[in-house]
Amino acid sequence: MTDSYQQLQSADAATLRRAIRSGTYTGHTAGLGRGCLQANIVILPESAALDFMRYCQRNPKPCPITGVSDTGNPMMQTMGHDIDIRTDVSAYNVYIDGKLDRSLTSISDIWRDDLVAFALGCSFTFENALQQSGFSIWHIDANKTVPMFRSSIDTVPAGPFSGKMVVSMRTVPEARVDEVVAISRRYPLAHGAPVHVGDPSAIGIADLSRPDWGDAAPLSAGHVPVFWACGVTPQVAIEAARLPLCITHKPGHMLVSDIPEDAENPILSSNSNHKS
Repeated sequence: MTDSYQQLQSADAATLRRAIRSGTYTGHTAGLGRGCLQANIVILPESAALDFMRYCQRNPKPCPITGVSDTGNPMMQTMGHDIDIRTDVSAYNVYIDGKLDRSLTSISDIWRDDLVAFALGCSFTFENALQQSGFSIWHIDANKTVPMFRSSIDTVPAGPFSGKMVVSMRTVPEARVDEVVAISRRYPLAHGAPVHVGDPSAIGIADLSRPDWGDAAPLSAGHVPVFWACGVTPQVAIEAARLPLCITHKPGHMLVSDIPEDAENPILSSNSNHKS
């Protein structure tokens, strides 16, 4: 049996992760695990971990760190209860020498004792707050993946990691843009406020109908495109770094944690949850 997206929309984070771990759900996670912090994932050898951490520290908008594993330990203890990073993401991308090699639904067979996993905040987290304020989120309503684009915005290099920022796009009623900015700004661990509003060509995007990842979203009359920094940015940096092995989430397929979406400190929030 398989779990459907509609069935899991009301499920809590633990139930959702069980469905993902068992392989009965392999879809995207937008609109799922409501109220919980979602995270992009980057897994790489310990030899590159410090440089990657520097890259994240220098680029906090696209790469807000919410958790880091111990070397060789697949259990993400600070992200929630019984989270196994090898199985609890619905789809992974595997990069070999900086090139996408394949996608998997489990990385148990390729896990190594020298790997370190990073969890980076995701904009899916603030979408719940937008919906509660009456905003329609097209990709959730249509069961699609949010459109993501390579922009012309430079990131700050660190070691072998560098590249342009990836942005995610949502269309917003023009009259309510300021409201969307104010709401998303409250979630710095989920990329915070947008990096650009309006003309996509100003940030190097030529055609909104051809996203680099995800599905093209319609631009309705009276709406404007709004762009947020995106946690797929490290995947561009990984291409530049050309590491022998690196594993990430597949865009749109996030780790759903037990951390409240409005947490200011993920580690403190996780410890509090474990004690309760």
